[in-house]
Amino acid sequence: MPHKLFLSLLMSLFFISACSHFENLPTVPLGEGEVINEHEAFGHKYMMATQGKLSTDAGREILKRGGNLVDAAVAISFALSVERPQSTGLGGGGFMLLALPGWSSPIALDFREEAPMKAHEKMFLNQKGEVIPNLSSEGIFSGGVPGLVAGLTEVHQQFGKLPLKMVMSPAIRMAKNGFFVYPYLAHCLKETQELLGKYPASKKIFFHQDGSLLREGDLLVQKDLAKTLELIAEKGKNGFYQGKVAEKIVLTQKKYGGLITLNDLNQYRPRTRKPVHGTFKGYDIYSMGPPSSGGTHVIEILNILENDPLKEFGAGSAMSVHQVAEAMKLAFVDRAAYMGDADFVSVPVKGLISKEYAHQLREKIRPNKTLEVSSLQPGKASSYESPETTHFTLMSSDGAVISSTQTINGYFGSGIVIGDTGVLLNNEMDDFATKVGEQNIYGAVGGEKNLIEPKKRPLSSMSPSIVYENNRPLLALGTPSGTRILTCVAQTLLNYLDYQMPLYESLASVRFHHQWHPDELWVEDPGLSVEVEKTLTDLGHHIKRKNLGCRIQAVALEKGTLHGVSDPRGEGTAGGE
Repeated sequence: MPHKLFLSLLMSLFFISACSHFENLPTVPLGEGEVINEHEAFGHKYMMATQGKLSTDAGREILKRGGNLVDAAVAISFALSVERPQSTGLGGGGFMLLALPGWSSPIALDFREEAPMKAHEKMFLNQKGEVIPNLSSEGIFSGGVPGLVAGLTEVHQQFGKLPLKMVMSPAIRMAKNGFFVYPYLAHCLKETQELLGKYPASKKIFFHQDGSLLREGDLLVQKDLAKTLELIAEKGKNGFYQGKVAEKIVLTQKKYGGLITLNDLNQYRPRTRKPVHGTFKGYDIYSMGPPSSGGTHVIEILNILENDPLKEFGAGSAMSVHQVAEAMKLAFVDRAAYMGDADFVSVPVKGLISKEYAHQLREKIRPNKTLEVSSLQPGKASSYESPETTHFTLMSSDGAVISSTQTINGYFGSGIVIGDTGVLLNNEMDDFATKVGEQNIYGAVGGEKNLIEPKKRPLSSMSPSIVYENNRPLLALGTPSGTRILTCVAQTLLNYLDYQMPLYESLASVRFHHQWHPDELWVEDPGLSVEVEKTLTDLGHHIKRKNLGCRIQAVALEKGTLHGVSDPRGEGTAGGE
C-alpha cells in the first residue's frame, strides 16, 4: 500500500471504539492486507519491531546469515542511523536493555552522549544570566560527545557472533545505494529546512544541487556516511573516535567555535548499569535508570496506580484517565527535583520506586478535582531510601530479549553534518538544565541536579523496558518522543498488563500525557469521547489536542508464540520467523 494512501486511511479511521472492558478507548483500526503485514507479525523463532522497514529487513538478514540477537540489534541500529537521519545516527547515543538466554534479569547499557570537558553550567546564558534562545538546541554548542558507535561496537564485541563487517553490511549498502524519501522524513526535512540550509555539509546531503530540498519520493544517497560506516566496520570504535573521522569532527568544531576535542572523543566510554526494577501486579518490570529518568518514573507511575481498580473504571473512562494523568503530574514534579546523572549527583531511585512512597503520593490524588499545578511540590523520596529518537525491540524463543532507544534528540539534531563524514551531530546539550526552572524543547522543567558539568550525561526520558513473568521475558517495549516516552510506555504497560488489551490495541489506543508544566492534559486528536472530555474538564483538566509523537515498538511472548507490533501511527514494521 503506498505511504500516502496508508496515511490517509490512518488519519480518516484513526480512532474506533474497542470492545468489552475498554470500549471507551478509541484505537487505530487493524486494517487489512499490507497494513497488518507491516505493523503486526507472529513467529516462533524470533521477532522484532523497528521504526524502519529497511532496518527490520537488516535485522532479519543478519539472523538468516547465522547471527544472534545481538548481531541483529547492532545491524538494526546502524541501519536506523541511515534510514532515520532525523531521529538517530552515529553522532548520537542511547540506551539498551539486554538479556541473553538463561539470564534471570537484563543488564542496562548506557551509551548516552556527555558534555565536553570545556562545557560549564552557564554556557547558554548571557551576561545577565538569561538563557540565550536556541543556543542549546541548534548549532555547534548544542552537541554532546557522541556515544552510539562506542556502545554498539562494545556490545557487539562482548556478545555478538558474526564479524562486524558482516553485521554492518546492510547499513553500508543502504547508505551507498540510497532509498526513497518516505513521508515522515519529508515532513521532518521541511520542518528543519532553514536549520539544515545554514550548513554546507548538511545541504550536500539533504538538498538537490539546485538548492531545493529533497522531497517525498526523491532518492537519498549518503556516500560519505557509507565511507564512515566502512571505517567503523574495519576498525571498530577506533574508526570513529580516532583517525580521519575524529579529526574531521574536531575540524568542524573549530570551524564553528565548538567545544568537542580529540581528548573528549578518546576518553568517551559506554557504561554498564543496573536497570531499575519494580513490580506491578505480580509482574517484574525492568527499565533504564539514571541518567535516564524514564524507567524510574514509569515504575513510580505504575506504583501509584497499582491498587486502583482501573480495569473496573475502563480504559478511556473519565475516572481512569483522571487517575493516570494525576499520577503523571506527580512523577514529573519529582523528575524536575531529583533526577540527573547518578555519577555526578545523588538520585534517590530506591525511594522514588518504593511502594511506600507511591502510597504517600497516591493519597494526594482526589477523585473529584485535579491537583493544582502551582501548589505541587516534590515528595520526600529520600526518606524512603535504604542505609526526532528511535526505538526497536527484539525477542527470540530461547529467552533472549533486547530493547533499545537511540537518538540525536530533535529533528536532525544540531543540524550540523560533520564535513565529509555524513555524520549528523546531536543536540543533546538541550537535555541539560540550561538554568534551574527553565524548560527545554520538550517543555521539561530543568532542575539543579541536571545542570551542565564536564563529562556529565544529560537527563533523558528514554525508557527501554522489559517485563518478566515467572522469571521469563513476557514483553519488551519502548518508544521515541522526549518527555512523552515515559508516559506512553506506562500507558502501554497499563493497557496490556492491567486492562488486558491485546497487544495491537495496547499500542493503538488513544494516548494522553501530562508533565506538570504546562498545566495541560495533552490528548491525541480527535481525542476521547465527548462525554469523557466534558467530565475531565469539569474535574479541572485543561485538555489540549496534540500529536504526542510516540511510536511504541513491542514484542510479547504469548503462549509460545512471539507477537510483534510496530506502532500503527508510524512507518515501522514488525517481522519474524
